[in-house]
Amino acid sequence: MSAVSDRLPAFPWDKLTPYKATAAAHPDGIVDLSVGTPVDPVPELVQKALVAAADSPGYPTVWGTPELRDAITGWVERRLGARGVTHRHVLPVVGSKELVAWLPTQLGLGPGDRVAYPRLAYPTYEVGARLARAEYEVYDDPTELDPEGLKLLWLNSPSNPTGRVLPKEELTRIVAWAREHGILLFSDECYLELGWEADPVSVLHPDVNGGSYDGIVAVHSLSKRSNLAGYRAAFLAGDPAVLSPLLEIRKHGGMMTPAPTQAAVIAALGDDEHVRVQRERYAARRALLREALLAHGFRIDHSEASLYLWATRGESCWDTVSHLAERGILVAPGDFYGPAGAQFVRVALTATDERVAAAVQRL
Repeated sequence: MSAVSDRLPAFPWDKLTPYKATAAAHPDGIVDLSVGTPVDPVPELVQKALVAAADSPGYPTVWGTPELRDAITGWVERRLGARGVTHRHVLPVVGSKELVAWLPTQLGLGPGDRVAYPRLAYPTYEVGARLARAEYEVYDDPTELDPEGLKLLWLNSPSNPTGRVLPKEELTRIVAWAREHGILLFSDECYLELGWEADPVSVLHPDVNGGSYDGIVAVHSLSKRSNLAGYRAAFLAGDPAVLSPLLEIRKHGGMMTPAPTQAAVIAALGDDEHVRVQRERYAARRALLREALLAHGFRIDHSEASLYLWATRGESCWDTVSHLAERGILVAPGDFYGPAGAQFVRVALTATDERVAAAVQRL
């Protein structure tokens, strides 16, 4: 076990413990804006679907029910503008984090293979490469990477942590470059339905991929759009030549989305109204926090989408974390996402209206 754990970096969130204690000591309590975990209720129609499927004594299938695959293909075509998506083009996964962490291993990558991801990025991209003993590197523009030995290229738009959105033209150029060099491209699009000052586009859109899914896969999650982080519900869509062997591997590994969760996902993907309502909640919180942070002397970069504000006071991120903790507000230091974030903090919109109001008042 130690041989595996020794490959991994120190778990970054443990470093926040003393700052969390400081924030929690505030007379009016902590406002935790550090982790992007949903706090609003699971939509009622999703809860009802889960309850109705609670009597599920048998094993679920890794590929999911035909009804689940119908729901995924329908949503991908309706919401992302994809065309010609069949059941072979989709694969349910048990939340997106396990997929990100184990994808390089499941793809058979190892020493000498390279995995690349954005310079500021979700730490699990690196963890996945480390678990597979593959090499890893960051980029500003992936087309400037040496394609030799590059086996897996991660895109993330909208970005976690920065909220940056890659324009359609840039996505098109990157997809063409990856195909030219035979590089598998996975696009993490879990925040796609949370665009504020930009309209995020999927790599599954025909304007981006030319009507072909060869060599590309999109990753989507219901954690943020539907408040289903506790359900562990996500899926892949894209190249069947990639998804088919992943399905076989995941069958052997027993990586099954529970049957009640599958039923809940069908309900969630079939309803756009609860997504609109949740977007409005986040938009209101975002407007309040953004104005308060700017008035407090922060600069906010990117942040045109996703559930975060990428903010700086031009100082060490840990000085900023300390400054806000003394006011009972906990945020994530930017260096959790790479050295390039050393002067930024990530401020999550995932707090109740009451807690957001408290943060605004303190700022």
